[in-house]
Amino acid sequence: MAAKPKLCYFRGRGRMESIRWLLAAAGVEFEEEFIETREQYEKLQKDGRLLFGQVPLVEMDGMVLTQTKAILSYLAAKYDLYGKDLKERVRVDMYADGTLDLMMMIALAAFKTPGEKEENLALVVKKAKTCYFPAFEKILKDHGEDFLVGNKFSWADVQLLEAILMVEELDASVLSDFPLLKVVCEQPHKAQEAMNRDKDFSKICLQAFKTRISSIPTIKKFLQPGSQRKLPPDSHYVKTVRKVLQL
Repeated sequence: MAAKPKLCYFRGRGRMESIRWLLAAAGVEFEEEFIETREQYEKLQKDGRLLFGQVPLVEMDGMVLTQTKAILSYLAAKYDLYGKDLKERVRVDMYADGTLDLMMMIALAAFKTPGEKEENLALVVKKAKTCYFPAFEKILKDHGEDFLVGNKFSWADVQLLEAILMVEELDASVLSDFPLLKVVCEQPHKAQEAMNRDKDFSKICLQAFKTRISSIPTIKKFLQPGSQRKLPPDSHYVKTVRKVLQL
């Protein structure tokens, strides 16, 4: 039996969380080694396991992999979550890159001063409402399918759900601001009329997308308490990262 992928990172989300999500979505069990000290980090460097001196680090299939996007692309291709051809793959890449940009804004805010953190997170919510989420709602509307690319579950869907849930931690009502969702929430009789006219109406709403993707068995399992999904960064996580990386 093949060895489980081994993930080496801090005990928190950061740049490893999307990798955890993608492995979980593929139904792949994995092991984790948490970096807690500067000595651990220096040993990884001395042993030549960090190509550019950075984590995350993933060991699998006889390889030592670094660089988040490269790891995610490999996992998506390996587990058939990367579209059926080059045209679909570039769309998966575009959508995944967009959500990753948004999520990294959240991740990096944890290392700001309290005032800067509050300002940065408010900007994240604003950008989610005015740029990222409207774009994805339009993609769903124009595409008219259950998923973002083709009509098949992909890395893009996984990462959009991850981003939605992260932004909802900052503003639980964030999805209610969209025109299509406003119809559903505030004028349900009109929503029903729309669904009667167009059976695909529910496919174009981000809330419906969130519910649909969250119900996929592997995702549903990962969202349960006790999974390897990590909590938002706390003061201990920030302190550990600063100490290890000498920030």
